[in-house]
Amino acid sequence: MPALPEPPGHHCCIHIDGSALPNPGPMSLGAVLRMPDGRRHTLSLNLRRSGCNNEAELLALLAALRKARSLGIHHITLRTDSSVLVEQLGPPGPRPVRPIPRLDPLFAQARSLMREFAEIQLQWIPRHRNQEADALARTAHALPGNPARTG
Repeated sequence: MPALPEPPGHHCCIHIDGSALPNPGPMSLGAVLRMPDGRRHTLSLNLRRSGCNNEAELLALLAALRKARSLGIHHITLRTDSSVLVEQLGPPGPRPVRPIPRLDPLFAQARSLMREFAEIQLQWIPRHRNQEADALARTAHALPGNPARTG
């Protein structure tokens, strides 16, 4: 399979993944932020609450955007294997029916936070192209005594 195209040189490339094991069940998240200069930051967080996979994906997005904001990032290429996130938060236009109305407040938070950045390119990628973020999310399930690991 061909490599993913490189994001624009001034973008922070962020891979996110949320996990609910089982679904619904305990949630965790993972994210990898690759800065334009090559530095990397990771997030791996056991959310210590239950929910569905779509909720975990939204919480991963919010955590990664907050981390990017704290790092002074303004331009982002955000990659996710969640088609629901891309459908609901992608470019303006007709939206499919809301998948889970109880998640509307989280989608509203995500839209609001996304507006704080100069540019965000949201891209769907297949799960096998999101292995590191997925591994960070799955690893977080085993971190009951450590609510967050970031680097």
